[in-house]
Amino acid sequence: MGERRLILEIFKNFWQSLKPRQITGNKIGKDHLGNVYYEIPADISRGKRRPSRWFTPEDRSAFDQEIPAEWESWLRFRRIQPPSEEEIMKNLKLMDIKKQKALEIETKYSADHPKQIVEQPKTAFESFPKYDDYEVTPGVPRNKNK
Repeated sequence: MGERRLILEIFKNFWQSLKPRQITGNKIGKDHLGNVYYEIPADISRGKRRPSRWFTPEDRSAFDQEIPAEWESWLRFRRIQPPSEEEIMKNLKLMDIKKQKALEIETKYSADHPKQIVEQPKTAFESFPKYDDYEVTPGVPRNKNK
């Protein structure tokens, strides 16, 4: 009886492997940048334990695509549910507020304290900026290095 069941199970698995698989994904959402996100759900009966997730960018020819952090965490399986539109808009507003405050601080700081970069000719080995406050050689003050 056990042998028949095993043969039946093998035949059933073989028959299921011949069935066409889902190639196109279900559209899950779209972000404010125009990227569209898709998912093919997991199918444990076929041995697929994780869903397949991907996105198609608005401009497919551009090499560097920007993805909101919420969607990236969904793509990398750090979150189960895709982000809601309200969550993304709330985080976008918060990001804009932070950028605005950073710009205000930068303009206030640059007006009070001009940058103290000593301009020197750049060579292949010394292309980093040099500040008066920092040592070039550890333990030797800057004025002795000149």
